[in-house]
Amino acid sequence: MNETPLAGPRLVRSDSHAVSFVLPAYNEEANVGKAVDDTLAIAARHCSAFEVIVVDDGSSDRTADVVADRAARHPEVRLVQHPTNLGYGQALRSGFAAARLDYVFYTDADNQFDMNELPLLLAWADRADVVAGFRRHRQDPLLRRANAWAWNRLVRALFYVPVRDIDCAFKLYRRQPLAAVDIESRGAMIDTEIMVKLARRGSAIVEVGVTHLPRTAGTARGAKPGVILRALGEVWRMYPQLSRLAPTHPPAGSESVPTLSSSLDLDADDALDRAEAAV
Repeated sequence: MNETPLAGPRLVRSDSHAVSFVLPAYNEEANVGKAVDDTLAIAARHCSAFEVIVVDDGSSDRTADVVADRAARHPEVRLVQHPTNLGYGQALRSGFAAARLDYVFYTDADNQFDMNELPLLLAWADRADVVAGFRRHRQDPLLRRANAWAWNRLVRALFYVPVRDIDCAFKLYRRQPLAAVDIESRGAMIDTEIMVKLARRGSAIVEVGVTHLPRTAGTARGAKPGVILRALGEVWRMYPQLSRLAPTHPPAGSESVPTLSSSLDLDADDALDRAEAAV
């Protein structure tokens, strides 16, 4: 898959897309209410149909209760619960399996992304199988940023990963190719596995720069030693399989869209103004 600069998409009305929103959550009582409310608001403005699926991954706080309250008032909201904490990858797997609409968008329930930037991704939805956000300026503590830098270098060295910010939790998938992927990861390896497998199948992948916000409540778990060790274990387990995957060509008649180069690292405010003007 080449990295030729892309011309910007023809900005069409984004409310022609039916989107399943998947929000994995673990002990996000202080964040998940706002995350659901923000998702409902942006989806109502930009989607022809939508559902919001929150996957509570065995939280020990009131995360599930907060979501259940929203679900009682908004029929678009659904709660999927794990009885125990099964890991980030399994939370995404459960959310993807529950999705019913044409597109699947996912973001974390920690409010570190601006849901108002959804139109940046929807603008490419008709031309790509995956629209992947990348954090233009990552707002995390130094240790977490260092771990992320090392992880990105590792997976890019071991596999052909066609995006620069593999674990950015602001992605839009066309549901049909996503559903065709046999996802095996249960932990942090899931984004790498999905992207590698989709790229090998010839899926069109586009990257778009998005805003990253500081966490204001709750506790991040990505830098904990146990999480890191499990992620490295998944890399070890899955390397033989993923490294042997041969690239395939897109289906006959499909439009080829190259992976993003720096031409789409646009000023977010300008890009959003253009997207809003088309609605």
